[in-house]
Amino acid sequence: MFKAIINTVFCFFIFLSANAEDNWKLVTEKDQISVFSRYMPGSKIKALKVECELNARASELVALLLDVEAGTEWVYKTKSCKLLRTVSPAELFYYSEISLPWPLENRDFVAHLRVSQDKITKVVTVDGPVVAGMVKNKDGIVRVTSSKGLWVITPVNEGKIKLVYTLHVDPGGAIPAWAVNLFAAQGPMETFKNMKEQLKLSKYRNASLPFILNG
Repeated sequence: MFKAIINTVFCFFIFLSANAEDNWKLVTEKDQISVFSRYMPGSKIKALKVECELNARASELVALLLDVEAGTEWVYKTKSCKLLRTVSPAELFYYSEISLPWPLENRDFVAHLRVSQDKITKVVTVDGPVVAGMVKNKDGIVRVTSSKGLWVITPVNEGKIKLVYTLHVDPGGAIPAWAVNLFAAQGPMETFKNMKEQLKLSKYRNASLPFILNG
């Protein structure tokens, strides 16, 4: 049960980064998905990094990430995901809640998702930190106030991209840091496997976005 609780906390914050530095240690590797961890200065919670190659174009993955309300279909244990405000086609705010096994309280957060691309290298970054405000705190739900995530999408060739996702999140509440660190890698692994399947859906295949140049 405790292991399931920790998995749920970390796998959900799939939209939510630690700086990409050295000293990452491989935690697990399966289905061409690699999960690494490292300690961050001033924090007892380890940062995570996930690496994989996908048979997809950058615009297809970005279309999936921006379709935030579909997060309930592929992000593990997502109870709800609601678009709050669209700033531009490449920037939005959304609210989400995750279900945690009893006796822990559910977690929720508001995230600010922003997409940018280097027009020369065609590398795409999707930043998704949590932000305060926009949705009032709810009774019986722990609000996550510290989480930074970053997706870096690099074209490999036509129809293939390399994805590096980094995450540093404090789930808050009464989950010990040692327990979070012990089981944290398993949740993201499940979510990334789900993501691969989601990218096969027709609404994402061959998706074209005016602000994304495919490699």
